[in-house]
Amino acid sequence: MGKLLLLDIDGTLLNTKKELPASAKEALLAARANGHELAVATGRGPFMAKKVLDELKIDTFITFNGQYIVHQGVPVHKEALDPDTLSDIVEFAEKRDHPLVFLTDEKMVSSIDYHPDIDESIKTLKFSHPKMIENFHLENDIYQALLFCEQEEEPQYKEAFANMDFIRWHRVSCDVVPKGGTKARGIERLIKITGHSIEDTIAFGDGLNDVQMMATAGYSVSMGNGTEETKQQASYVTDHVDNDGLAKAFRHIGLI
Repeated sequence: MGKLLLLDIDGTLLNTKKELPASAKEALLAARANGHELAVATGRGPFMAKKVLDELKIDTFITFNGQYIVHQGVPVHKEALDPDTLSDIVEFAEKRDHPLVFLTDEKMVSSIDYHPDIDESIKTLKFSHPKMIENFHLENDIYQALLFCEQEEEPQYKEAFANMDFIRWHRVSCDVVPKGGTKARGIERLIKITGHSIEDTIAFGDGLNDVQMMATAGYSVSMGNGTEETKQQASYVTDHVDNDGLAKAFRHIGLI
């Protein structure tokens, strides 16, 4: 059995222009031809990852930082946020004028008509400001929320909601997931289905939400553009994503 390659999207598969480098695509397809299985592990939702999944013909993925897992096109794990806890977070955030975005497996919806922080951060993912739908979070399964606040404002949420994790991915935004709801837990669930051992997993990432995944995987690679935390955790640090970092890592490890 080949290795199970777990690939983050932003800053790992996609470069700073949010494009899949030709060198990365060539390396990924070559690794698959050599018997390795490709899987995506991302903080994005399934609908936000569709373009790259389709381009690479990947049908196994961990999304929402482990909250929604699909194996060979079939959902195998869905874990929505607790509605009562989410409502409490919404109330807490509204008192501080901090907007939220709610994500299902099919769409994202804003808690407010418009906010510049939402616009700024969502645009980095090549999406437009989501529409507001009143009480959307009360009537739908929400797998992840995005909270919009400055980093120095984040600790008050961690203190008030000890059963939740707030993982920063942008200057003005962080993912809101259940405590321990990580890509690492997603890997543990996925390998029970694929039949891989944890030693046969290789994680590739660059962000704070990749650190625990790297600690769990049998081997891990941080992109050269990664945070200091990911670089310290990684088994190997490759070049910047804009400088063929993923392809270089595949060659270094011997996947191609």
